[in-house]
Amino acid sequence: MQLAGQKSIAGQRPCAARTAVKQVRVAPVQASKSQKGRWSAMDAGNDQSDDQQDIARGRGMVDELFQGWGGTAGTANAIMNSSDYLSQAAKTFNNIEDGFYISPAFLDKITIHVAKNFMDLPKIKVPLILGIWGGKGQGKTFQCALAFKKLGISPIVMSAGELESGNAGEPAKLLRQRYREASDQIKKGKMEASDQIKKGKMCALFINDLDAGAGRMGESTQYTVNNQMVNATLMNIADNPTNVQLPGVYKNEEIPRVPIICTGNDFSTLYAPLIRDGRMEKYYWNPTREDRVGVCMGIFQEDKVARGEVEVLVDTFPGQSIDFFGALRARVYDDKVREFISGIGVENIGKRLINSREGKVNFEKPAMPLDILIKYGKQLVDEQDNVKRVQLADAYLAGAELAGSGGSSMPEAYAAQ
Repeated sequence: MQLAGQKSIAGQRPCAARTAVKQVRVAPVQASKSQKGRWSAMDAGNDQSDDQQDIARGRGMVDELFQGWGGTAGTANAIMNSSDYLSQAAKTFNNIEDGFYISPAFLDKITIHVAKNFMDLPKIKVPLILGIWGGKGQGKTFQCALAFKKLGISPIVMSAGELESGNAGEPAKLLRQRYREASDQIKKGKMEASDQIKKGKMCALFINDLDAGAGRMGESTQYTVNNQMVNATLMNIADNPTNVQLPGVYKNEEIPRVPIICTGNDFSTLYAPLIRDGRMEKYYWNPTREDRVGVCMGIFQEDKVARGEVEVLVDTFPGQSIDFFGALRARVYDDKVREFISGIGVENIGKRLINSREGKVNFEKPAMPLDILIKYGKQLVDEQDNVKRVQLADAYLAGAELAGSGGSSMPEAYAAQ
């Protein structure tokens, strides 16, 4: 059908007139470095915002239909707190005051081990692990803390309790993560604006009481899968210290070497291939008399005890560990605490000590003459002897010690008559 006023052209359909469109290409305009847009802080590489906190800030700004239901499970709640971003294993020793005694031999062993692991010695296999072991209560952990502070090292710390878990494989995974965390502190940082490389700092992995978590204490303890995997993981890290991969990651990435320092009481309970000389360098910590006197001077430095009296005290109890003298100092405060309790009454202790408006309890430091220290020291020795002498478990199992004329329930004053 053809409308009126239209002219038909043979062989062509009626259509509108065609207009030629000319495309013009515009070159992109580059913004100057001084010019910043309104949203420049969100550009890639410049965004320094915290997504978790931004989510929380958006609460109440949109309709509740899109906000999710209220409470702690709403979509406007941050999934992670700011403290979750911080390392839970890094430890600093800024709270330790100066003036404490460091054993020269102890400091020498740790310093050489750390230095050798950060050196590139030609054709020398340096053991990655330093195992410090010895008698109980000899101050191994505190000596390590003093040495780390002296060296300026903030170590990544693991305890024996973290070497076991209800989930199979978790301790071995955590061990690799802690090692990588220490390695990241050593690794050089990114290029800064001044084109200078931000260097890392020395770090170490410090494992407390390794034998308690990975050792086998006789036939009475169970050897679990986690014990086996922790030993195997430590062996693998000692053999390949620059290629420690996280679980599920199998790329060959070279990382800085991290020295491992661990303490324990009896390393004979550990897996024998782990403590061989190529993997672990062992150091038996047996403090000398000079070491014991030096450490005790640090224990009693607030009490103005003379060095001569400390030497007599150490010689009076030569077979005791170093923590014995710390317990001895705490025992001297019993008289002051007893006076405080008798002054306020036993029934008012809770009101005075817990959330009291009067603040903390303060009293004068007790005098610590040598005769008082020796007196309380002998009391502690007597308690130790009672533990070794009165072995009720063996008596009950034997069925011989029962209450009666010759039993263990009789007071010792009557038994001596």
